[in-house]
Amino acid sequence: MVVAGYLTPGTKLAAQTYRPTLPPPEISVQPGPNPNLAIRPPRPTAPGPGEVAKTSADQQELDGTWAHLRGNARIETADSLLTADEIDYNRETHQAEARGKVRFESFTHGEKLSCDRAEYNTESRTGKFYKVSGTSPARVEARRGLLTTQNPFYFSGEWAEKLEDRYILHDGFLTDCLIPNPWWRLKAPTFDVIPEDRAIARSSWFYVKEVPIFYTPVFYKSLQKQPRRSGFLTPNVGNSSLRGKTVGFGYFWAINRSYDLTYRGLFYSQAGVGHQADFRGAVNQNTGFDISLYGIASGSTNSNSPSGLVLSAEGKSELGKGWQARGELRYLSSFAFRQQFTQSFDEAVSSETHSVGFVTRHWSDFGFNLVAQRNVNFQTADPNDQIVLRKLPEVQFITREHPLGKLPVWISLDSSYGLERRSQLLFQTRQFVQRVDFAPRIMTALHWRGFDLAPSFGVHEIAYDSSINNNHVTGDNVQNFARDVSVDLSLPALSRIFDSPKWMGRGKGARVKHVIEPRATYRYVNGIEDFNRVIRFDDTDILSNTHEVEFSVTNRLLSKDSNGNVSEVLSWQLWYKRYLDPTFGGAVIPGQRNVLESTVDLTGIPFLDGPRHQSPVVSVLRYQSNLNLEWRSDYDPVRGGLIDSGASVDRRIKQLFVSVGDYLLKSNPLLAAPGSNQLRGQITYGGDNRRGWNYGFSAFYDNRLGVLQFAQSQITYNSDCCGFSVQYRRFSFGTRNENQFRVAFAVSNIGSVGTLRKQDRIF
Repeated sequence: MVVAGYLTPGTKLAAQTYRPTLPPPEISVQPGPNPNLAIRPPRPTAPGPGEVAKTSADQQELDGTWAHLRGNARIETADSLLTADEIDYNRETHQAEARGKVRFESFTHGEKLSCDRAEYNTESRTGKFYKVSGTSPARVEARRGLLTTQNPFYFSGEWAEKLEDRYILHDGFLTDCLIPNPWWRLKAPTFDVIPEDRAIARSSWFYVKEVPIFYTPVFYKSLQKQPRRSGFLTPNVGNSSLRGKTVGFGYFWAINRSYDLTYRGLFYSQAGVGHQADFRGAVNQNTGFDISLYGIASGSTNSNSPSGLVLSAEGKSELGKGWQARGELRYLSSFAFRQQFTQSFDEAVSSETHSVGFVTRHWSDFGFNLVAQRNVNFQTADPNDQIVLRKLPEVQFITREHPLGKLPVWISLDSSYGLERRSQLLFQTRQFVQRVDFAPRIMTALHWRGFDLAPSFGVHEIAYDSSINNNHVTGDNVQNFARDVSVDLSLPALSRIFDSPKWMGRGKGARVKHVIEPRATYRYVNGIEDFNRVIRFDDTDILSNTHEVEFSVTNRLLSKDSNGNVSEVLSWQLWYKRYLDPTFGGAVIPGQRNVLESTVDLTGIPFLDGPRHQSPVVSVLRYQSNLNLEWRSDYDPVRGGLIDSGASVDRRIKQLFVSVGDYLLKSNPLLAAPGSNQLRGQITYGGDNRRGWNYGFSAFYDNRLGVLQFAQSQITYNSDCCGFSVQYRRFSFGTRNENQFRVAFAVSNIGSVGTLRKQDRIF
């Protein structure tokens, strides 16, 4: 909507190898008929287009070209119906004069009018209606953060004029609240409405109950399904204990059908001026992009309000003949800037950015990727304390497992050639480090009396033209040729059927099936002779010699209700590795953190600081029924006790939702940071579109530090047509110590005004 000329539009470093899984950005393409026009089936009893209007009444009297209709008078055309106590209708000029309980309905757009007197021409579809009131169908846009209602728009005025494609309402009001006591009304001397297109009010006042809230010279509301119109964004004001008073303004520019630009400016009295720009476009049916830029030019000497920049972009293009180009760019000038200005707690504690662009084609069982990638891991909030990993470019050729002729044998291949770079404080490679990786594999599968055996053999040929020698990067080549033998054995599953216990809540007559699935995998890798001379770019570089056996067992409870529906209620999975070579071919360096492929595929918590035969035991317990529960933990038999644990429980009872989680990480000398114990919880009653009072609260508490790092509470009241929300937010982590108080007033099917953004709502 346009208001006063303003428009309101609705960790640790982890080695990574790119695989193209980016979703394409949404691109709006409108082929065929206009999507903003509703399609309504023809009425079988109505006159056809161009046919003479049908008239009827209790009494009809003809006087030349005039027909005088008295009592239940009706004039029906292909697209409208006019009824009244009495109608005088000129069959030559098609002019009708209606009096007494006049009703008019347009079947083209669905609007309905009631008035005392009307003058209407059935051929030109124009007329005037006096002491008028009526309804127009609402355009419901179901999207997150928008309050919706099925109520039509109600309007009333002294008189209204219908032109061929629009209505002009004089001295009236508009609302989508239930009549006669609406929550809100928009009153204006004139309303100019084009059904299913737009509505404009001039010199209007917005009322809540009988209280005038604000005045606007021009109010614009799009009635289209896919609205686009340039205009100023609704200004907003707010207050922050960290940034001071806040004033926001902006402009939306619908450049043309395919491109638009949104600019928002934010003035912080204690932090400077912020700028946000969003540029979207659909170059053609196959190519689109979305670019977002946010930056702060700090005008304060306050070190807690640093200047900074966040840039994100994504795009995709279908190049034809199966070729695709996609990309995602994420740039952050500093981690300190993110911590100070983000409104998301998850973003505030996320210390990584990932950017990737690629050209790809997949056919049959083959795939080709041309990749450019840049990953940044911020170690601390200090300037330049970061690790930057770059591929520019890398060529990948892969083949999925496919049979070798008619034999029960499958072959696959992973191969790549890339120019890599790693940069961090006190360590930097040259601009382009060449790396070649060639890894074919062959496997087969055997089945006998419930036993499944899947042996495979592969080789890894990896070569670099740079290496590490005494903690310094040199130009010496490194080449490793590894042989990889793996045998996977699945034993016959054990199962038994029981009557379902009452605590499962599955209903009378339900049955449960307990299944035990044991499994063992043997793996032997040999040939990595220079592991500690290899520069780490991603998980390709942490392959080491190993001689290991992995054991796993999975317990499942499957339930069948009285209707025959089967679901998994409970599962408990355990993994454990036994290392027959405790030094991993000499790769392990005692007294420091060792990250190997054999450890990261088991758990993300480092545990290898010297030779050892045993891995931690990884446990994952899940329960899904009337209660949802998940508990993951790692038990280290060498050190004794749990090294980490994460548990979450949630339950919904009608409108009440409760979720609680605890994430524990024991102090670990292999981690740069000490251990942590994070508690989080959320409780809500109601929902974003529920009528009446709705409540929500969520929090993150650091039990080790004794600090409530983040909390937000929200109260929302929704009527049948509008809603009011109040939210309090608290940030306390790093150098950020801030309280925020936000409010928003939402009008159903139109939008909201205030400082509470839809992405920051609890519901």
